[in-house]
Amino acid sequence: MSSTSASNIADLLSVAASSTPDAIWLTTPETNKHYSWQNSFDRASEIACYLQGAGLSNGASVAIAAANGAAASFAFLGTVIGGFRATPLNLLAGVKTLGFVLSHSKTELILCADDCRTMVDDALADMPDATNIKPQIISMDIDDGPRWIGSGITPVKANDLEQPTTETTGLLMYTSGTTGVPKGVLLSHGNLIAAGSNVCVAHKLDSTDTGMCVLPIYHINGLCVTVMGTLVSKSELVMPRRFSATHFWSQMFRFNCSWFSAVPTLFAYLLNDKTTPEMNHNRLRFSRSASAPLPPEIHRQFEKRFKIPIIETMGLTETGAQILSNPLPPAERKIGSPGTGYGNEIAIADPDLNLLSPNIEGEILVRGNNVMKEYLDRPEETQRTITSDGWLRTGDLGRMDEDGFIFVTGRIKELIIKGGENIAPREIDEALLEHDAVLEAAAFARNCKDYGQRVEACVRLKEGKTISENALRDFCKKRIGNYKTPDHIYFLADLPKGPSGKVQRLKLLDLVS
Repeated sequence: MSSTSASNIADLLSVAASSTPDAIWLTTPETNKHYSWQNSFDRASEIACYLQGAGLSNGASVAIAAANGAAASFAFLGTVIGGFRATPLNLLAGVKTLGFVLSHSKTELILCADDCRTMVDDALADMPDATNIKPQIISMDIDDGPRWIGSGITPVKANDLEQPTTETTGLLMYTSGTTGVPKGVLLSHGNLIAAGSNVCVAHKLDSTDTGMCVLPIYHINGLCVTVMGTLVSKSELVMPRRFSATHFWSQMFRFNCSWFSAVPTLFAYLLNDKTTPEMNHNRLRFSRSASAPLPPEIHRQFEKRFKIPIIETMGLTETGAQILSNPLPPAERKIGSPGTGYGNEIAIADPDLNLLSPNIEGEILVRGNNVMKEYLDRPEETQRTITSDGWLRTGDLGRMDEDGFIFVTGRIKELIIKGGENIAPREIDEALLEHDAVLEAAAFARNCKDYGQRVEACVRLKEGKTISENALRDFCKKRIGNYKTPDHIYFLADLPKGPSGKVQRLKLLDLVS
């Protein structure tokens, strides 16, 4: 059985453990511990046996509260191969949002790392009064995993472990909720395997690769790109607990990594770090950017300094991450584009869902085996998002060129409409980021009686750099003209971000009002 023909994630682990039992899957740099495929399969199976012995409802939600590492990884795998829906908790979401997630998901058991216990207790206390479910909490050591002794749970025997199917829900992951309450995305085993396969096809991953995971696996990018990508390709995964610009390159070199996935913010941090890295260019094939548009200036500067190609991509929670990718060198990449479809179909449509010709702006649609089953308990939202013929509406605006490359022009909900003209915030972001003093930038709309909306922006300056608001506005005018230049620019110590590092643009107005 090949990885891509596996019917569920248990098959993926079983095949790898049978064929290369002693090969390493997971390494945690802080502990220098290595977990083989056989050891990983055994650990995940033990968790699955305990969960099936816990008397949970069929396909119940099992929440996971843990930072990146062995415990979080095996908790995810054990939950899904046990036939339950893993519900990773966003550790940056705040108590109110976590309380909503635990309530809405009807979580019955929480696998909770010790350093997350206070946050989980506060979230449970904040759950709506009408919630009758009181989840059982199993504490976890960050490395050794769940502590079952004293839990009262008797595990089923390994031979009696019931297997999930392709259609069994494996993951319930909540969107960031920047435009309202979070939506619970349901992804099946088949969706997750297809998502991992799309990454492998686009980036030509195989068992000789070693990927570095610096994004949290309670976010779809970290989970589906690096965890599922390495599972499908039967390759190695290095997972530090958190990203550190200071230690990043030394970890990459020490563990002989061949690729990594990051977000534009992290590329900016690496560029701003003055460390001279030790690098093995014969081993390090590519880096990968996703979760937010990569400003072309950061793209060019990073490749010039580090001599590593950045493969810009695009993905959504609803599609198990990646839907678009640029090809690997020496094939042509197009800076400013997240690429073409790999493993799924991509189209551009007008508001009536008529498919459009090349170079005409419209909504980006995607269709494929990685597209979610549905939103949990939101049938109307699901129907609005997935058309009758299987297209998922991304909510992103863009155009497709004659070669099939997509150029994203903005989010439908984030468009700035000034005097009847649509202005994409990204264009303003990129103009601001061209200035040497600017580390991060995000434009947004403010209501205006004269134009309907006007343009404003928030920036974060590089350490030790200074510039006045007027000087920065003049810099902008020379690049995008007076009409699109922000009427006001706010200087902040940091910009609000979601778990993937994407700037939460819709929070900026409230932040500076």
